[in-house]
Amino acid sequence: MGVEPVPDRPAAVAATGEERCLVVADYHAGIERGLRREGVELASDADVRRGRLLDLLAETAPDRLVVLGDLVHSIGDPAGAEREEVTALLDAVEVPVTVVRGNHDGGIDELCADAATPVTVTPSDGVRIGSVGFAHGHTWPSRAVLGADVVCVGHEHPVVRLEDEVGGRRVERAWLRGRVDPAPFESQFDGALGIDADLVVCPAFNDRSGGTWVNVAGQEFLSPFLPAGLADGEAYLLDGTRLGRYRSI
Repeated sequence: MGVEPVPDRPAAVAATGEERCLVVADYHAGIERGLRREGVELASDADVRRGRLLDLLAETAPDRLVVLGDLVHSIGDPAGAEREEVTALLDAVEVPVTVVRGNHDGGIDELCADAATPVTVTPSDGVRIGSVGFAHGHTWPSRAVLGADVVCVGHEHPVVRLEDEVGGRRVERAWLRGRVDPAPFESQFDGALGIDADLVVCPAFNDRSGGTWVNVAGQEFLSPFLPAGLADGEAYLLDGTRLGRYRSI
């Protein structure tokens, strides 16, 4: 595949045939402001998030940074500390940035307009760069995205709940990867699409954003094309551990 996770990080490098892209999903800048409205008081982790992403850029030396939606956390126009966090991040990034519009990115255009680095904000149905399609996942990807060899989406924040033989439990962020099942997409678009692609569902970059427990019965997916569009997908931990089919973990 042209998309390979960075070991032990919630990020991947996509070799598109045109550029090497560092791909992250669900940055959720300013999440602490949103949590505060829900009664959860946490100090801002903005500097840590920015440092982690800048370290990844230095380590992987990509041609472009692709953010798979939800760069910001507030659904409306970001303000205050949230705006300051995004501005500081974009001013520090030294490669072009593509932001795939997510469901939290309502005011993202104006926020990115004055960034020191070139920023392109895509429509909500995503963008194709060479052999790789990128979409957030809260709405159906475009035909162009689905025509790629690999489709990367975010939005779902996939996590797995792991249990040991003595009843201990922990929750880990995970990647979901596998072949696209064309059926739900062809039903949505009312016809054959010739889809022959792999699908990668990326973990959230923000470790405070929660997620969908993909291996727990009764948990509903957020994306309109999941889980049907990845019926036989497998789960992998951030360290590369292959867990097998995510439905049977």
